[in-house]
Amino acid sequence: MQYSAEKHFQQLEVWLEMESEAERARMQERRKSRSQANAEARGETLLDLVIADERTGLGGRYLITFVKRNRNLGLPWNRFRVGSPVVVTDEVLESDGGFGIVSRRSATSLEVAFDEQLEGERFRLDLSSDEITRNRQLAALKAIKKSSGRVAQLRDVLLGDREPQFDAIATTEINSAQINPSQFDAVVNVLQRDAIAFALSSQDIAIIHGPPGTGKTTTVAEMIRRAVANGQKILACAPSNTGVDNLLDKLVRKGLRVVRIGHPARVQEELQAYTLDSLVESDPGMAIVAEMMRESTKIARKAGRFTRAKPVLGARGDMRQEARRLREDAKLYERQIIKSVIDKADVICATTNFDPEILGNRHFDSVVIDEACQSTEPGCWPAIMKADRIILAGDHCQLPPTILSTEAAKEGFAISLMERLVALYGSRVTKQLSVQYRMHHQIMKYSSDYFYDGQLIADSTVSSHLLSELIGDVSCSSETDTTLSVTQSAISFVDTAGAGWDEQLEPDGESRFNPEEGAWILKQVSELCRLGIAPSDIAVIGPYAAQVRWIRQRCPFKAVEIDTVDGFQGREKEAILISLVRSNADAEVGFLSDTRRMNVALTRARRKLIIIGDSATLGAHKFYADMIAYFESIGAYQSIWESNHFEA
Repeated sequence: MQYSAEKHFQQLEVWLEMESEAERARMQERRKSRSQANAEARGETLLDLVIADERTGLGGRYLITFVKRNRNLGLPWNRFRVGSPVVVTDEVLESDGGFGIVSRRSATSLEVAFDEQLEGERFRLDLSSDEITRNRQLAALKAIKKSSGRVAQLRDVLLGDREPQFDAIATTEINSAQINPSQFDAVVNVLQRDAIAFALSSQDIAIIHGPPGTGKTTTVAEMIRRAVANGQKILACAPSNTGVDNLLDKLVRKGLRVVRIGHPARVQEELQAYTLDSLVESDPGMAIVAEMMRESTKIARKAGRFTRAKPVLGARGDMRQEARRLREDAKLYERQIIKSVIDKADVICATTNFDPEILGNRHFDSVVIDEACQSTEPGCWPAIMKADRIILAGDHCQLPPTILSTEAAKEGFAISLMERLVALYGSRVTKQLSVQYRMHHQIMKYSSDYFYDGQLIADSTVSSHLLSELIGDVSCSSETDTTLSVTQSAISFVDTAGAGWDEQLEPDGESRFNPEEGAWILKQVSELCRLGIAPSDIAVIGPYAAQVRWIRQRCPFKAVEIDTVDGFQGREKEAILISLVRSNADAEVGFLSDTRRMNVALTRARRKLIIIGDSATLGAHKFYADMIAYFESIGAYQSIWESNHFEA
C-alpha cells in the first residue's frame, strides 16, 4: 500500500489541531464549573485544598503537599497521576498560581512540584492541557517531511513506500537451535529469544507483540541488553512515565548504564538516582558551577548597591558584565557536565515527548518504544527522528491511545503507529509472544480465542493455580461452604437479568453507576477477605468512573484497589472483580462496546475472575454474548437468583 507522505503528515497535523481544540473546550468547560458542587465529579479537579507540607526537591523545585481543608476527608476519586501536568488556582483570590507536575499521590494527599514558591491559603487543582507536547509533535511532523538520509528512509518504510529489510537470520525460520541460549538472560523463554533475535536482525522496523502476561517488557529489556552488548546506543521510550519507569527498573537490574531524562517529579522515588538531574547534581564539577553562580550573584548585588563614595566611572557596568560572564561560564560548564553524563550512558530512557534540546543532534543505533499502542502516531515521530532502527512493543488488542476529540478518533487518530504497521506489514515485521505467566488457563481462554486466534498458552506454573492455594485450612460450615467454593474455581459470572438492578446516571450526566451491583461486589470482597485472601491481592474494576467512586467510598478495606480499566493497564492481582454496570431496557452497552478495554479488564486476574452483569443488556453485543456462552460452557455461569447473596 502506497501513501503520500505530504498528505499523510498533513492529516496528522489536522488531527492534532482537532485534539487541541477539544482540550481547550474541556478546559473552558472546567473553568465554568469553578464554583459548582459537582466540579470534582469528572476526576480532573480537586477543590478546597490547603498546603500540608512544603519542601525543596531536586533542581531547586518546590514540592508542595496538598490535602483537603477538612483533614478528615480523603481525596475523592480523581485522574491525577504521577507526572500529570496541573494548574493551581487560589480559590480565595480566584487567580492562577502557576503550573506544576504531580510528583506523589496517596488517598489523602497530592504532592506537586513547582518551579516557583506558592503563596495562598486555599487552592484548587485542575489537570492541565499539554500544549508543549503537541507543539513538539507538530515540529517533528513538519521536519520529517523535509528529512533526507536515514530518517527519510525510515519514513518511507513506515509509510509503505519502501520494503523493510532484515539480516539473514530473519529470512529463515528462527528456532532455538539457531540461538545460543548462553547469550540471553535465563528468565526469557524460547519464544522470547526468537522475538529478540528477530528484532535485532531488523535493519529498519520490528514489532514485538506482547499479549497480556507474556513478559513483553522483560523481553524488551533483554533485547536492549543484547543490543548494548553489541556496542549499540539505545533510546528507550514509552508514552507514559509509568511505562518508562517500568522499563528503567528492569534495565537497572541488568546492570546497564542508564540515564532517565525528564522532569524528576515524574519519576518514581526509588529511581530518582538515575535521573539526569540527580546524576548531574552529584557530579563533582557541579560544586564549581555552584561557586561560580554564587560569585556572580555577589558581584551583581555589589554593582547594584549605592555607596557614599562615587564609584569609578564604568565600574558598575564592568561588575555587571563580569557577573553575566560568570553566569554564562557556569551554564556552559553545566552543559558540558550534562553532555558528559548523557555520553557515558548505554541507554537513555524518556517518554516519547522528551525535550529535544536535551538530546541535541544525537542519533541512536536503536530507538525502542514500549507500550507503543498507547501513543498516537504523532507521539512516536519525535523519537523516530533520532533512530537508525525502530523497535515497537505493545499490544494493539488492548487500550488504544486516549483521544479527546471524538471526531478525530472516528477519522482514524485513535489508530496507533504500531496498529497501522501491523495492518500494513503483518508477520513480515511482527513477532508475537504467546506463553503467558499470569492467568489460570480458563481466565485466559476467552481473550485468547477472541483477540489472539487462540494462540496464547498458559505456562505450567500458572495454568491451574487457584485462590485456594493462598489460604490455609478453613473450617467449613453451611455459611462458608458456598463462598469457599469460590476459591476453588477460576471464573464466576453472575447474571443479574430480571433482578431489576438498573443502571443510574450521575446527576451531571457524566458517568453511570449501578448501586446494587456495587453492593454485591462489596459483599464478595468481604467474603474473600474473611476466607484469608489479603486485601492487597484483591482489586475491583469498573468501566465507569461513577461506579468506581461508589464502590471506593463504601469499601472498608483500604488495601483493595478500586479503579477504572485504564488504571489497571499493565497491572495484575490474584483476584479481580468486575462490575459491568450496564442494565437497561434498550440493551445499550455504551462504551463497553470498546472490546479492547474489556480485554484489559478480563486479563488482570491471576487466580480468580468474578464478573457481575446483566445478560439481557450485554447479550445484545456479540462480544458479550459469546463471553457469557463461554462461561456457561465451563460451568462458571450463575444467575443472581441462585446466589446466596441476592435479596429480592
